[in-house]
Amino acid sequence: ITMFFGGGMIPTFILINRLHMVNTVWAILIPGAFNVWNMILARTYYQSIPKELREASSIDGANEIQHFFKIMIPVCKPIIAVLALWSFVGMWNSYFDALIYLNDADLQPLQLVLRSILVQNTPQPGMIADIQSTAEMAKVAEQLKYATIVVSSLPLLIM
Repeated sequence: ITMFFGGGMIPTFILINRLHMVNTVWAILIPGAFNVWNMILARTYYQSIPKELREASSIDGANEIQHFFKIMIPVCKPIIAVLALWSFVGMWNSYFDALIYLNDADLQPLQLVLRSILVQNTPQPGMIADIQSTAEMAKVAEQLKYATIVVSSLPLLIM
């Protein structure tokens, strides 16, 4: 499923459709879970860890599983945290995938709901006759936009 660069929107949709993942949560989670750039970064980080750590743990009597859980995981916490943060922010900001793959309103993420609120409350110039009503509608739309930015940014600020 993963490539170094994306194959495009239509081939990706055909793949998701043939895997019967359209209108499921998996259509959003699985393609975003496998990112080649993250794998390259993690591999580079793992290769930068000195081999002497493995030798020292084997001298201390640790087997491969103990070495992995007691040495490698704690040493790799920074790269795991960075990749988790990048993945979370990437998933949080991607409303377009949900727009394409999810038709059920119950499955739509917050970003798609907020986007629809913004689109519905944008004033249309031909619909409003007087200038005062246009200005009031523009003000309401602007306030909704700012509220949407605050609501969508709050989880990222908490992290």
